[in-house]
Amino acid sequence: MKLVSYNVNGIRAALNKGLYQWLKEENPDIFCVQEAKAHSDDVDLFSFRELGYEVHWHQAEKKGYSGVAVFTKQKPENVKVGCGIKDYDKEGRIIQLDFSDFKLVNVYIPSGSSGEERQAYKMTWLKDFKDYIDKLRSENPRLVICGDINIAHREIDIHNPVSNKKSSGFLPEERQWLTEFLELGFIDTFRHFNQDPDHYSWWSFRANARNNNKGWRIDYFFAGKKLEQNLKSAAIHPDARHSDHCPISLELQF
Repeated sequence: MKLVSYNVNGIRAALNKGLYQWLKEENPDIFCVQEAKAHSDDVDLFSFRELGYEVHWHQAEKKGYSGVAVFTKQKPENVKVGCGIKDYDKEGRIIQLDFSDFKLVNVYIPSGSSGEERQAYKMTWLKDFKDYIDKLRSENPRLVICGDINIAHREIDIHNPVSNKKSSGFLPEERQWLTEFLELGFIDTFRHFNQDPDHYSWWSFRANARNNNKGWRIDYFFAGKKLEQNLKSAAIHPDARHSDHCPISLELQF
């Protein structure tokens, strides 16, 4: 089973840049989107359904902002939209699908880069998300979490760790949170297969950062340790250029 996760930075803009054709060629079983920036009614979903996808959406109340979606060829046993916390769910950041072999959570974690108030919101969000996932994990440890986590975990995951040590997304407290999150019993699947530097999933639009590969690895597939024997491969796809992020993938074998 092939899963793809992609912060598309606006699904309509990404479709205009060839996302549909890329998806058709890659043909994942499950395609998870973050930062859709659109309500489902604003997107032509017929084309996706023609490819065999069932579509599940969690849109933000505010149009043109946030939003996550899952396109799946395997019918889920259950779908849960949101996490049950109204202040978070109005931003459209979490959707959960239950399959026979595992439970999937697609998440778009807030950025704190716009200022202190939003950074404080992010830290509170992270604490509550960790508690939420810990409860899910205790119910079913066969858990896969994917999405834009908005944190580069280690120095290897960012092009210039020294100059970015005070930047949101690479703050010590954020990195420590991610360490503790993984210690709940999760595998960073890309690092499970690849320990090489210079692999990133997001690049600033400034200073020709993408062409110079000055990026951050902030998009992840995490898998519960109970799924370790089912991990087949994990990859980052920087050649796909429909967004300031690129897609990441995970292959599972059951």
